[in-house]
Amino acid sequence: MPGEKANPKAPANVTAGKKPAKAAGVQKKAASAAAPKTQPLEMVQPAAAAAKPKPKIATVSMAGCFGCHMSLLDIDERILKLVELVEFNKSPIDDIKVFTSRCAIGLLEGGCCTDENVHNLQEFRKHCDILVSVGDCATMGGVPAMRNMITLKECLDEAYQNGPTVYNPKNLMPNDPEIPLILDRVYPCHEVVKIDYLLPGCPPSADTLYAAITALLFGEPLKLPYELIKYD
Repeated sequence: MPGEKANPKAPANVTAGKKPAKAAGVQKKAASAAAPKTQPLEMVQPAAAAAKPKPKIATVSMAGCFGCHMSLLDIDERILKLVELVEFNKSPIDDIKVFTSRCAIGLLEGGCCTDENVHNLQEFRKHCDILVSVGDCATMGGVPAMRNMITLKECLDEAYQNGPTVYNPKNLMPNDPEIPLILDRVYPCHEVVKIDYLLPGCPPSADTLYAAITALLFGEPLKLPYELIKYD
C-alpha cells in the first residue's frame, strides 16, 4: 500500500495472523435492530446555547475513501440545524487534530489497517460515550479488505517491488519512521474496540446519517425505516 511498510511488530492487541481482542459486551449487529431507549443527551436550544454547553461529536476517516464524510456534508441546509444542537470536536470537518473534551458521539469511517488506526480507535473509545461505525469499510472492511485474501508479503511485493507498473531499481520498501505500520490484514472497527451501533452503506445516505445522529442525541431508539437502509 502506498506510503506504508510492513509491521514487524504489530500493536499489542493486533498480532500477525490473529484478530484484535474484542472488547467485552454485546455488539449491535445493525443500526436497524431494536435498541433499548437510552437516556437523552443534554440538548441545547439555540437561545440557551451561550449559557449551556452543547454535546460534542467527533469523527475520523481511516482505511476508507472519505465518502461517508461527504455524505454527512450532503445533509445540506440541515447542517445549520445540526450545528445549533452540537459542537464538533476532533474531526476533519473542523480540522481539530486531538480530543479537547469528552464527546457524546464518535463517528468512525473506514476499516483498521495500520497501528495509527488502532490508536485512533482506542482514543475514540476512551473519549466518546457512543461509537458508531459508519459505512461498509468500518462495519466489515469494505474494499480495502480485499487484500485480506493474500499475505501481507504478497501485497507489499505487488505494490512496491514486482507489480507490472512498478519502477523500483533499488528494490526498496518505504521505511520512513513517520509512515504508519501496516497490519497483517484490514479489520472492521468492532474487532478492535467495542462499537455501539453500525450503519451500513457505501456510503450511508445523508438522510440515514442525519436520522441516526439526531435519534442518538435525543435518546430515541435507533430504528431506521427500511427506505434508509435498503441498497437494492
